[in-house]
Amino acid sequence: MRIPSTFRSAALAAAVSLAGSALVFTGSSAPADDKNNNQSGWVGSWSTGVVKPESTGFTATGLTNQSARYVVRPSVGGDKVRIRFTNVFGDRAVQIGAATVAFGNTATPVQSDIDPASKRTLTFNGGSPTAVMNKGAELLSDPVTLKVPDLSTLVISVFYPTATGPTSWHAAANQQNFFGPGDLTNSTDGADYPTIRPCCWTFLSGVDVLTDKPEGSIVVLGDSIADGLLSTANANNRWPDQLAERLVAERGKRAPGVLNVGEAGNRLLQDSNGLILGGPSGTEQLGLNALARLNEDVYPQTGVRTVITHLGVNDIWMNGASAAEIIAALKQINSQLRQKDLKSIGATITPYGGFTTPGGWTAEKEATRVAVNTWLRTQRDFDGVIDFDKALRDPAAPEKLLPAYDGGDHIHMSDAGYQAMANAVPLQLVR
Repeated sequence: MRIPSTFRSAALAAAVSLAGSALVFTGSSAPADDKNNNQSGWVGSWSTGVVKPESTGFTATGLTNQSARYVVRPSVGGDKVRIRFTNVFGDRAVQIGAATVAFGNTATPVQSDIDPASKRTLTFNGGSPTAVMNKGAELLSDPVTLKVPDLSTLVISVFYPTATGPTSWHAAANQQNFFGPGDLTNSTDGADYPTIRPCCWTFLSGVDVLTDKPEGSIVVLGDSIADGLLSTANANNRWPDQLAERLVAERGKRAPGVLNVGEAGNRLLQDSNGLILGGPSGTEQLGLNALARLNEDVYPQTGVRTVITHLGVNDIWMNGASAAEIIAALKQINSQLRQKDLKSIGATITPYGGFTTPGGWTAEKEATRVAVNTWLRTQRDFDGVIDFDKALRDPAAPEKLLPAYDGGDHIHMSDAGYQAMANAVPLQLVR
């Protein structure tokens, strides 16, 4: 079941509501990045969080004798590339009949067109052009020699010859992806993919690159604010994308990868099927609770060194969670990240005054948001805190977004607002 548009707009909100210009250094310093950068190594360059299929629709039925063409933008480049797939929420093994990777064709405006000279066949398990992804498992392609520039566009085409069953997917890509009948993996013309969906990276979870100066990766654990809801579609204006642009501009080959695993509507305290606005049911698009996502979406990422956690707004407006409950969950995420020797960065919850979706903003919920943000600014647990609230709020009405940063629904940002979030991240914090 699809989320009603007004509800989805809000539900696809709050996990990366952490924009701000002020940096608060707290807690003990994270382990020094003392890895040997004189040797080449693999780095996560692009990633996405995946959720369970819905009860009806194409994610429930899956794909049969169809090809999917996925458009992604790696944050950092390298000399080789490998692709990650996931069947974590599937109910059967999934067969991949063929797959290719290529650059998008910049000579045409069609995002599903590819540059034929760059097309490479993906292989698996040491050279096989086909593969089987076990139920509940992930699949890693063989490395492919393809010199990938920073911030370039990759197009990944996959043929699913037999019924996949329910898909593991990302529901709010803010990026068109393409589907068509039969094996279209070698097609250079995007017109062969007639079904266009403004969402839906199905079974796709990541892109790694081999670089001679590996600087690790930053994982953004968030919600629809990380997903860039209401930003310009197909334009990579989510704040983690714009953070990657800042890092590449400043550090060049020394930039870390930025991996955005935000999931629209994600919460700290509730799963997809958890209570929403006091009702008995939820929606699978919202994903598992954030602590349950660490093993799938954070720890396995290639080269992860730093995690930015920006969550809590959905817990407040959907569930009326208390400040104590939200703080306890954030403390637990931080403790687990630090136990894994990862640098753990928190972020304040952004304003959402004026958000009128049923159950939305109230003065009581605003007091909860303020209490959580006050704790974040003064605690000594995280390695640092990004003050997104300070960066985005209207000084004349601090419970609201600055009008220039408001995407229109009063909880998500405009392109300028997401840029302000990226600008609010002190780059020395995410070295």
